[in-house]
Amino acid sequence: MEHTSYLLQAVIYLAAAVISVPIATRLGLGSVLGYLLAGVAIGPHALGLVGDASDEMHVAEFGVALMLFLIGLELQPRKLWQMRGAILGTGSAQVLLTAAAVAALALLLYEESWRAALAIGLILALSSTAIVLQSLSEKGLLKTQGGRSAFAVLLFQDIAVIPILALLPLLATTPVAGAVTGLTGWRYALAVIGTIVAFAVAGRYLLGPLLRLVAGSQVREMFTVTSLLIVIGAAAIMSGLHLSPALGTFLAGVLLAESEFRHELEADIEPFKGLLLGIFFIAVGANLNFNLIAEYPLLLLGLVLLLVAVKFAVLFALARTIGMSRGEDWLFALSLAQAGEFGFVLVSFASQNNVLDSTAGNLLIAVIALSMALTPILLLIYEQFIQQRFIRGAESAGEREEEPPVDSGSPVIIVGYGRFGQIAGRLLNACGFDTTLLERNAEQLDLVRRYGIKAYYGDASREDLLHAAGAENARLVILTLSDQAASLEIVAQLRKHFPHVTILARARNRMHQYALMEAGVKYIFRETVDSALSIGECALQLLGLSPLQARRAARKFKQHDQRMLESLFPYWRDESQHIAQTKIYREQLLQALREDRRDKDLHLDHHWEDSRPGL
Repeated sequence: MEHTSYLLQAVIYLAAAVISVPIATRLGLGSVLGYLLAGVAIGPHALGLVGDASDEMHVAEFGVALMLFLIGLELQPRKLWQMRGAILGTGSAQVLLTAAAVAALALLLYEESWRAALAIGLILALSSTAIVLQSLSEKGLLKTQGGRSAFAVLLFQDIAVIPILALLPLLATTPVAGAVTGLTGWRYALAVIGTIVAFAVAGRYLLGPLLRLVAGSQVREMFTVTSLLIVIGAAAIMSGLHLSPALGTFLAGVLLAESEFRHELEADIEPFKGLLLGIFFIAVGANLNFNLIAEYPLLLLGLVLLLVAVKFAVLFALARTIGMSRGEDWLFALSLAQAGEFGFVLVSFASQNNVLDSTAGNLLIAVIALSMALTPILLLIYEQFIQQRFIRGAESAGEREEEPPVDSGSPVIIVGYGRFGQIAGRLLNACGFDTTLLERNAEQLDLVRRYGIKAYYGDASREDLLHAAGAENARLVILTLSDQAASLEIVAQLRKHFPHVTILARARNRMHQYALMEAGVKYIFRETVDSALSIGECALQLLGLSPLQARRAARKFKQHDQRMLESLFPYWRDESQHIAQTKIYREQLLQALREDRRDKDLHLDHHWEDSRPGL
């Protein structure tokens, strides 16, 4: 009977999602709000189809861990190091300032104890990783300036859970038992540090060989099992230390970000992440205590609005202080103005440790849940009103009021119409080939339009915009962006949705070219090679070489350099090996050019063209 009940609950959860989410997305409300409304509808305080959803929430919280793992896979360690300023600076400032502001207000409203007020401040300083990242990703705002800053703050908050958990027992009004792990003081700190070091060692020396071994078995489901094992293992280790499981899975993802199996891991984990996150949001909605809301409606409404207002004010002031652009500061502040899902755990932990009484704990849980449910609405307001007003025309903007691209039957789409793209486009036009031009820099777009050139505004990483521009019928896409991350994202969209299109891509440097090669681009052109070789060729002539000798030397250099680049491709992620092999090839190049200089029979060299494009 219990088994039947469990299956029935699963059917109810899935049916609620299938019905509510498509309706919510069609109405422009987003999937997160659809899941929350589904939870409210089936919860014990509405239709009563399910009871207390706390057990389901514990399982579904693993969806947050999976999401952080996938985000970690996108962040190579060096990129994470580049974000250290935003993570440590902005993140720590947000947590400390918000905790202080909320604690001060709680001290005024909750006069019994400063300890409880400080605990409330720390708990409510955290924001919802699950709702914020899912909503921003769904709306295409995660890679904007405000979205990146919000992610950095959320990452710091996951780290901040560690000291908050250590601090809460110290705020207890009565003595409390030792830590869950049985370790206290410096032993616990050493255990945490040792665990992180073990993560790093395992990621570098164990996980790669393990994944290669499993991949060699040619059993598809075993790779999926191994992917889940890595994620669940990382989460279990962190949980054993009473730390955030999501932080553990994030670290595991970062350590595998440079693995050749990164894309395979993403493909295997993504379906589980989406399903569990959806169940998590439904569980949040189902856990809304409407009896408590009915008992204290004005108090809870006031507390939620006050919390959102205080967090928004702190975040907005912080965004202006660090120089965030207009519009992005609103996105940053509105997206993080709620409490977080880890607050449920912290409230329970604080209650168990006699920091909060049961009444305060119940009120806090209701405030956290209501503020989380309010977040998709805040982001909808931002998207519909604030975004259009403040960031229209900005490079990181959402939508600019522009004529959408039109499929004119052009065989070539040029993405990015700066100096590089203009030269390629003018040559094609001069030879009678029409081109469709896409540019996301508003100032550059206005400039080329003043010269009478027809170009469209748009972000070519969006599938719908590529469809509108005629990618289905185009033969070539010329990608001239110097931004490595943006160009790789566009390549991924083209290869996924328009595999017939041939991509010609500009590479800013060798590392950019290696990344494009790894993404499957065949025709790659480093932006400075030809102009630099032209200067070198001219310099050789001025130094006494004949034009024929200078041209021959430049051609030999270019051919050898291309062969060297292709040969070094397997080592591009291993800096020490790459440097060692580069020294060897450099010596070979010098020897080849010296031998060529000694070759007196220049009359044999009649053919200067190389048939291989992209050299």
